[in-house]
Amino acid sequence: MTGAINGHDLDMTSDAIDEVNVLKGRLWDEESKFDEEKEKERFRNYDSACDRVKNFYKEQHEKQTMQFNIQARVNFKKRTRARMGIWEAMEMLNTLIDESDPDTSLSQIEHLLQTAEAIRRDGKPEWMQIAGLVHDLGKLLLLFGSEGQWDVVGDTFGKLTTSLVAEKRGDLPCDVLVVGCQFSDKIIYPDTFVANPDYYDDVYSSKYGIYQPHCGLDNVMLSWGHDEDQSTLPDEALAMIRYHSFYPWHREGAYSHLTNEKDERILAAVKAFNPYDLYSKSDAPCDASKLRPYYEGLIAKFFPPVINW
Repeated sequence: MTGAINGHDLDMTSDAIDEVNVLKGRLWDEESKFDEEKEKERFRNYDSACDRVKNFYKEQHEKQTMQFNIQARVNFKKRTRARMGIWEAMEMLNTLIDESDPDTSLSQIEHLLQTAEAIRRDGKPEWMQIAGLVHDLGKLLLLFGSEGQWDVVGDTFGKLTTSLVAEKRGDLPCDVLVVGCQFSDKIIYPDTFVANPDYYDDVYSSKYGIYQPHCGLDNVMLSWGHDEDQSTLPDEALAMIRYHSFYPWHREGAYSHLTNEKDERILAAVKAFNPYDLYSKSDAPCDASKLRPYYEGLIAKFFPPVINW
């Protein structure tokens, strides 16, 4: 009798554990709470952006050509720029102010901590907190000899922005866009592409360009920048890092003619991450010294102590 009861109790415990694991696995997909009272119309208002932001995107759109993107990937693979851990890399970003961002003038380590803390306050899983902590580390390229902010930060439009945190794809960080096909009119300041040579190329200016219909974003060259990942993070986290700047896709619905079923699945993860990246920029500054022990503990779960950058 006792054995039967213990067996029943064991089954109940096992079922309860399964339910908790299922719940924990879904937490990333629950709607964000921290931004419910945010004035969201204040963010990404590029019509009223300062000249610094407008001039940045003009330069980026003029120079992010197919030829540049191919050469940037070749150059990236030629050398190791530094060997250091994640927190040391974050501290290096303290000197960087993103010229493409109209919503904040705080240092990048502040933005990384604000993003991670907003995710943490909403009870999201640890891997998502880490995604928030490292998602912009590719901006270190600016300190490692990039040609300027135009090839590191800003929205992605077709370039796979790579955060130096990972060498999985060998790409490099901005709003992201696709190169090798027609520039989308959903990109910020689309009229500035008229000074880009690819705008007039017969192939690169066509709808599909060098790509096949629904080839998938894994097979598309995004503009050179900062969003990639050397980690044990799950696929959802890698998608959050890789595509968080690809606003023409995840916010405006552009490039659907190039995406496939896998992209549709990961889109939910990218959209779930976006509020924390965007709306946390108005939160109070974080105390890095107080938060460091907690996040160094998380970093150790997902990254080696030293990484090649």
